[in-house]
Amino acid sequence: MLIFDQLKKSDPQLRVVTLAVLIGMGILLAGLWFVQVISSRHYSENQKAQSFRTVRIPAIRGKILDRKGISLAENQPSYNISIYLDELRQLFQQEYARIRPRRVVTNSLPFWKRWMGATPVKTELVKLKPAQVRELSWQARYRVVSNIVQGLARSLGQPMELAYTNFLRHYTNQLALPLPVLVNLSDAQIARFLESSSPPGVALEIQPMRLYPFNTTAAHVIGFLKRDDSSAKDEDAFFNFRLPDYRGLVGIEGAFDQELRGKAGVKSVLVNSLGFRQSEQIWTPAEPGKNVILTIDFHIQQAAERALAAALPGQIVRGAVVVMDPNTGDLLALASAPAFDPNVFIPRISFEEWQKLADEKLKPQMNRATQQNYQPGSIFKIVTALACLENGLDPRRTIRNPGYIVVGRRSIDDTAPAGDYDFRRGFIRSSNTYFITNGLQSGVESILRIGHRLHLGERFGLPTRQEVSGNFPTLRRVRAGWFDGHTANLCIGQGEIDVTPLQMAVMVSAIANGGKVMYPRLVARIESPDVSANEPPIEIESGRVRDELGVSDRTLRLIRDAMLADVEDKEEGTGKLAAVPGMRICAKTGTAQVTDERNRVVDHTTWFASYAPYEKPRYVVLVMVESGQSGSATCAPVAREIYKAIQTQESYRPKSPVLAGGNR
Repeated sequence: MLIFDQLKKSDPQLRVVTLAVLIGMGILLAGLWFVQVISSRHYSENQKAQSFRTVRIPAIRGKILDRKGISLAENQPSYNISIYLDELRQLFQQEYARIRPRRVVTNSLPFWKRWMGATPVKTELVKLKPAQVRELSWQARYRVVSNIVQGLARSLGQPMELAYTNFLRHYTNQLALPLPVLVNLSDAQIARFLESSSPPGVALEIQPMRLYPFNTTAAHVIGFLKRDDSSAKDEDAFFNFRLPDYRGLVGIEGAFDQELRGKAGVKSVLVNSLGFRQSEQIWTPAEPGKNVILTIDFHIQQAAERALAAALPGQIVRGAVVVMDPNTGDLLALASAPAFDPNVFIPRISFEEWQKLADEKLKPQMNRATQQNYQPGSIFKIVTALACLENGLDPRRTIRNPGYIVVGRRSIDDTAPAGDYDFRRGFIRSSNTYFITNGLQSGVESILRIGHRLHLGERFGLPTRQEVSGNFPTLRRVRAGWFDGHTANLCIGQGEIDVTPLQMAVMVSAIANGGKVMYPRLVARIESPDVSANEPPIEIESGRVRDELGVSDRTLRLIRDAMLADVEDKEEGTGKLAAVPGMRICAKTGTAQVTDERNRVVDHTTWFASYAPYEKPRYVVLVMVESGQSGSATCAPVAREIYKAIQTQESYRPKSPVLAGGNR
């Protein structure tokens, strides 16, 4: 009441202040009424016009490491230039106004306007149909963005061009996302961009990109990626937009794609009625993929690839090398030639590169160590020898070799010179006559028994999606239309038998380790890239035994001694070119004939199957070269270089190899 008492007094200043307060409150109430009542429909429609878009954010892909932690596949930052179209709306409007068609109109003017100097000619906008307005709007937007791209091209010294169809597709389907115009900038381009004045709406962004730092090294084992933005099994299936992502197809990248890929994140983008971005918020951050640690030894792998590539001077080599630990089954090297560079698949493979990979003869994508069938030739005589010795063969009994052997009506040449052969000489000279004669006496069933214990004709389940089973006769097959000629071919690794180099490496491992047929192991473990996560790694069991040869120690000793003589006998040993001072190597050479549909010899497959050291085997080295001269001349020198590299490495490392993360 004090205020009203004061107002009753004759105080004009107080009355003015009171009047001003009342007017202000009235304006405020009127504004609230206008917003709540008059404009409510407008704001309601505006809220409806805005909506959320979900965006899939790919996770950083896990690394692929060798047994010592050397990265065979990793990620590097890719610097990309993108244009945010929502920041160019004013420029779009200005360009539309500039290019909108106009016309000149002549009007009749009153006398006084003409006397004042006014002109009867004026310019006015042409009235357009809705379709014409839409087309002109597209042209205006494209011109603005294209001019920005051309300006970037001049400042970066990089030819760039934005196709109208690509711009239209992005504007129509992914307006809320930035438009990429240049990816994977070089250091010089990054410096130029930072030094120049950035056009409106242009930003430099960083995204992870897959990198294979050693190019073709272990390419077939690692595999390659393909652009694929689809969701993984445990992800939400629906997204409005998907940022670029990749999926592994073959090799470790393919077999362990789920583990390497990680878990994609999700962000929401609020867009207005025109589709432009208003704001964004990350709902679920991306979880990086796990690292896959291989049993491969990077240095042995590189030595194997270099030696294999030099097997045929002046020619492109087609072949394979397998280096294996006979005691654990760990694959230390798995090489195939010719190889390819998995980097060419990132971000997309070019047509020219794809044509190279599609070469029908070279087949660089083919993993010849596990994915191609070959006839083993004379290295299969190891199996024949096992069967014959177990069946009572006296290693001292000699057989006369006249330079050929007749089986039925067929004469089979013998590459070994004519003369008398006992087991040792027949083995190191690889006499067809000796092994066919004794194999026929032992019977095909005894040979099949050893082959089946080696699981020839079966896959190992190697996690590369690049494995074939080969071919090996069954007992059912030999009981239906099987003749001595078939057995003779089988005794020397020809006829109805096909193997992979990996299968032959497992065969040699069984000789070296005392008769255990091992499962080859390529992956040692899978672990989290975050060492602080306290997440235990997934270990892949080592030293898994698949079967036993079931032969006597005497039989194994005789074969080991014969394999040792094949390298150390300087007069008759066919594997003497593989000899390395300070390392006793045991081996068997082989050359298989490749025939056409008319049974004519058109090519040769050459082999060298070996292990070392003789006293305590730790390494199996299997070499195969297509179109080689012979196992002794072509493959033995390759094995020698690999053993030399192993010998050098052993002199610089601890006796017990430590896998990556060996502090566990």
